[in-house]
Amino acid sequence: MAKTEIVVVGAGYSGIAAAKMLSKKLKKNSDAHITLIDRHSYQTMMTELHEVAGGRVEPEAIQYDLQRLFCKRKNVSVVTDSVVNVDKENKVVKTERGSYSFDYLVLAMGGEPNDFGTPGVKEHGFTLWSMDNAIKIRHHIEKTVTLASMEPDAEKRKAMLNFVVCGSGFTGIEMVGELIDWKNILAKKNKLDPSEINLMVVEAAPTILNMLDRNDAGKAEKYLVKKGVQILKDTPIVEVAEDHIVLKSGEKIPTHTLIWTAGVKANSDAEEFEMESARAARLVANEFMQAKGYEDKNIYVIGDLVYFEEKENMATPQIVQAAEQTGHCAAKNILADINGSEKVAYKGKYDGFMVSIGSKYAVACVFDKIHMSGFFAMAMKHVINLRYFFDIRSGYYAFQYIMHEFFRIGDERNIMRGHSSRNSNVLWSVPLRVFYGSVWLVEAMKKVVGNGKLLQPGTWFGEGSWFTDSVAFPFPWLQQAADATSGASEAGDAAGSAVDAAAAVADPAFGLSYAYGEEPMTVFKHMPKWFSNIMEFMMPNQDVALFMQKFMTIFEVLLALAIIAGLFTWLANATTIVLVVMFCLSGMFYWVNIWFIFVAFALMNGSGRSFGLDKWVMPWIQKTAGKWWYGDVKSQYGDNA
Repeated sequence: MAKTEIVVVGAGYSGIAAAKMLSKKLKKNSDAHITLIDRHSYQTMMTELHEVAGGRVEPEAIQYDLQRLFCKRKNVSVVTDSVVNVDKENKVVKTERGSYSFDYLVLAMGGEPNDFGTPGVKEHGFTLWSMDNAIKIRHHIEKTVTLASMEPDAEKRKAMLNFVVCGSGFTGIEMVGELIDWKNILAKKNKLDPSEINLMVVEAAPTILNMLDRNDAGKAEKYLVKKGVQILKDTPIVEVAEDHIVLKSGEKIPTHTLIWTAGVKANSDAEEFEMESARAARLVANEFMQAKGYEDKNIYVIGDLVYFEEKENMATPQIVQAAEQTGHCAAKNILADINGSEKVAYKGKYDGFMVSIGSKYAVACVFDKIHMSGFFAMAMKHVINLRYFFDIRSGYYAFQYIMHEFFRIGDERNIMRGHSSRNSNVLWSVPLRVFYGSVWLVEAMKKVVGNGKLLQPGTWFGEGSWFTDSVAFPFPWLQQAADATSGASEAGDAAGSAVDAAAAVADPAFGLSYAYGEEPMTVFKHMPKWFSNIMEFMMPNQDVALFMQKFMTIFEVLLALAIIAGLFTWLANATTIVLVVMFCLSGMFYWVNIWFIFVAFALMNGSGRSFGLDKWVMPWIQKTAGKWWYGDVKSQYGDNA
């Protein structure tokens, strides 16, 4: 039986959403196969392009390898190629290097900037719709500021340092927000006064951020003005030259940098498909996301490419939420057709909008009713971005996002204002790491040798060590277990004395507990009932308790050695925190030693990377595990790659 071939063209938000859903729902269907075609071997997080263009993060921070996104999904093939045409009658997708037959086709090629035919935009302006665009803007700005710092002509220097963004939608405002953050950094680097760098937003409409509630848009505008951004509203640009722009009023504004974010249209490659289009060249589809006129050919259109009117004269918005939802709608209807069930009509549900203005400020409306701004709005944006990785089941890139946005950021350009950045030398943590590991080692060894009293000539295993016959029970209720199990009063007495001995051997706290000449206060006087129940379940009798005591002693020795050697320091120190919490709950840990927890947190900063084994072990594990799980990362995928 021939396989059902599903071809998805475009690996943006909509294409990924469709391919992921199809892959998941068809994983048990051996007769279905999905081919994902994109001209790049990675997905670009389009909503964060401004961070690259504005010098905040490196390109790899928002590039997600397609093979890794579809790791272990045997029913998906990733192909790096450019689609040149679609043979709709014979149901074949033609690419530059091959062709792919399909039973179902999903066109998710996205959009591109719309300059509305404004003269000079293509020749002299910059757009922000791809990774190449972002990198080009970044390098241009760095070069222009450097040249301006050496320019003796005051007027030319002023023009070079005047940066103009055309368009006040999300992309335009987020771009100028990055320039606000970058401005002082560029000025300091090039020995300029920051006031010499001028930022401007030019908008043809009478208001800015028209997707937002007017109150939220007002907050954003107020913040921009406070940061020194000039905002020209109701002011269309009619021409762009190399060193100036011309406004509809005839006024010329000198600038060497015009970033055009004023509109979006369908990907121009789709023109070759000769399918019915509407406003902004978007391909018309019905409520099931099927291309108009080609319903019987099972051709679907999604994302920024699709034109479907949810209401009269109101097409699906070209935003991430709509892209993902149209992708899911198309996938559901393909699945319905394969399974013989009823198709579902598209019904957009947009939970709100948000826009970041630099790395520390944002305005947002979530769930259509909760309005926020500043720190909390910015935090919500990070939560939503992390939610995206959860939706596409990519823990790897969720981790990478956290590292890039919170821990690897320079120049204090994150929501924590640099406080969480890990770009600091961990060398100074080494003495503390060795000391902390040594404390655990000494206290663990006390459990082995006991209190140092010789039991018999020639031995060094004292009372309370696990080499003796008596057990130092870590939990009082084990006294009762010992009595019940032994059936002898002598054994019960031994167990009873062992309960008292537990304070000397059960955890690292006791070696230091009487340092001040008086008995210190325990964190908990009595073990909580719920914790006692857990322990009774885990150690129901004396034999299990004895085994656990020996096991924990060996475990603590290994844990201590790992910390000293700088091996798996994050995990090792996190484990000590868990152990200390357990000791506290057991009623056998004192407040004077609560510093154990805070030291462990401090050492979780990567302290094993300096004079520690983590410097070599962690990169090796990451490389080896990544290759095993994801395979080799390539610049191109597919049979012809």
